[in-house]
Amino acid sequence: MSESTPINPNSQPNEAIESANPEVIITEDRNAKTRQLLGMKGASAGETSIWKIRLQLMKPITWIPLIWGVVCGAASSGNYTWTLENVLKSALCMLLSGPLLTGYTQTINDYYDREIDAINEPYRPIPSGAISEKQVVSQFVVLLLLGYGVAYTLDLWAGHSVPNVLLLSVFGSFIAYIYSAPPLKLKQNGWLGNYALGASYIALPWWAGHALFGELNWKIVILTLFYSLAGLGIAIVNDFKSVEGDRQLGLQSLPVMFGIKTAALICVVMIDLFQGLVAGYLVSIHENLYAAILVLLIIPQITFQDMYFLRDPIANDVKYQASAQPFLVLGMLVTGIALGHAGV
Repeated sequence: MSESTPINPNSQPNEAIESANPEVIITEDRNAKTRQLLGMKGASAGETSIWKIRLQLMKPITWIPLIWGVVCGAASSGNYTWTLENVLKSALCMLLSGPLLTGYTQTINDYYDREIDAINEPYRPIPSGAISEKQVVSQFVVLLLLGYGVAYTLDLWAGHSVPNVLLLSVFGSFIAYIYSAPPLKLKQNGWLGNYALGASYIALPWWAGHALFGELNWKIVILTLFYSLAGLGIAIVNDFKSVEGDRQLGLQSLPVMFGIKTAALICVVMIDLFQGLVAGYLVSIHENLYAAILVLLIIPQITFQDMYFLRDPIANDVKYQASAQPFLVLGMLVTGIALGHAGV
């Protein structure tokens, strides 16, 4: 048992009384249902509404960084202005990146992870029997087709001669498929799978937002792929909750390959190092103020890594992400604004 959970022989009666408190039970049940709906760890089974079950498959909590990535891409284009038309374009692109294509990605991932989830998260909709496999397949097909339709609409709206947003959507959905599905199943390898995930969360929505308001160029593509190496570190955080199932089914996640402590160290080094190198690039293009802000946003991330994640990555993964990731995504926006200001 870790030092953070000391055994106190005098605490058991109080804990029993507290657990019997109806208000505590109701609160815990409500929290578990909220986590279930958002697709978070620590949920509970028992949901009967098919629409809530479908939403749970789409894991709404995972939409946020991709929606934010669109904002960063719009900023890096240097052409975004606050008009009603641009706001509506951005909102539609966020719908594409978040609920539709991320929803597709999460649904197809649950479909191909049903055996692992039966071990690690048996309350998930498929292993719990809350939804049939046929219903799951129909859901990710519909989400994919809707995503392609929205992407093509955005290309028409932006006047693209080449349907850039649609092509990015096709590419992104292909990466999502080979990440989850055999025979490639990139997630079987901790490096390939987590980089594919990190790039999907940072680079792809960034490219879509940039292409919608400007001309996507190779400097932006390469820089965001480089930034995605920090996203690789974030993706590793999600592997700690699945160590037992990954080990049993032979998936080579980094915690399985290197052990818990070493994988946690690799994770935080990736997150901090590549953000720092991006700050160095901003200095090289004379965006010193934005570089300084980015460095200041890395400092609290390091603090929360020491406070939570490195001490117990399995118990504190959610707490760490909730504390540190707001600073990481703010750093992404700072970088996007700097690139737009520099005309990269």
